[in-house]
Amino acid sequence: MTDSLAHTAKAAPTLRVATRDTSFAYRDLGPRDGVPLVFLHHFTAVIDDWDPRVIDGIAAERRVIIFDNRGVGGTPGKVPTTVEAMADDAVAFIRALGLEQVDLLGFSLGGFIAQVIAAEQPQLVRRFILSGTGPTGLPGVGQLNPRMLIDSLRGLVTLSNPKPLLFFTRTGNGKAAAEAYMARLQERAADRVRPTSILGAARQLLAISRWGARGPMDLGRISHPVLVANGEDDRMLATRGSFELAHRLPQATLTIYPDSGHGGVFQHHDRFVPQALRFLR
Repeated sequence: MTDSLAHTAKAAPTLRVATRDTSFAYRDLGPRDGVPLVFLHHFTAVIDDWDPRVIDGIAAERRVIIFDNRGVGGTPGKVPTTVEAMADDAVAFIRALGLEQVDLLGFSLGGFIAQVIAAEQPQLVRRFILSGTGPTGLPGVGQLNPRMLIDSLRGLVTLSNPKPLLFFTRTGNGKAAAEAYMARLQERAADRVRPTSILGAARQLLAISRWGARGPMDLGRISHPVLVANGEDDRMLATRGSFELAHRLPQATLTIYPDSGHGGVFQHHDRFVPQALRFLR
């Protein structure tokens, strides 16, 4: 495992760690010292879907661990149908690595998972980052909005990846950023994991809808420092969810990136990475 820490997102080998009932696929980059930053990814994502500029930028200074949760990418099993069960799996993965404390970066669905871990396992978390996500009990969170449905259907009809439509704005800057982001995701040519299956995506959707149907979490009891980030026009999960998180979390700092959407931290990676590193220090 130690050899992997010098590699980039393009070359880091896919490793495995076993728990009682599954074997998690993961990649491990960056220096060995300090508190590791564990990434929790979005709906349908696998470890190949993290932006290499974010991974490599943060791993230049911090240990970064990305992994596939149960039933996703390189990890076998059935995708859990609740966010709470996904959080339990993430905790089991962290414990299997022998880690006593971590920082978290939760993007979209991963942000839901991060909130549960911070609330239920506060001693395990030092600081965390939430991007493109929202709290329970807020209208629109966990629900398929019309813009998201139209963009997803357009991707299906054209047999194209809907991420450029869902993650970025329609402006010239947004379109250019989408093209650059999709190209970066293809930089890794070997040792890729399988994409999320249709059944796996359906089970994730059920978990997301159940999250949205919950009453509000008591985020006031989460005392960790939190960085909340998003684009100003999030088509998947309205940006107001980020404002609400920043309002409800006692130690939150909010950043909204201009002319960007759900993937604002990817479009503005040149701004997000230094900010994240300062926050994590």
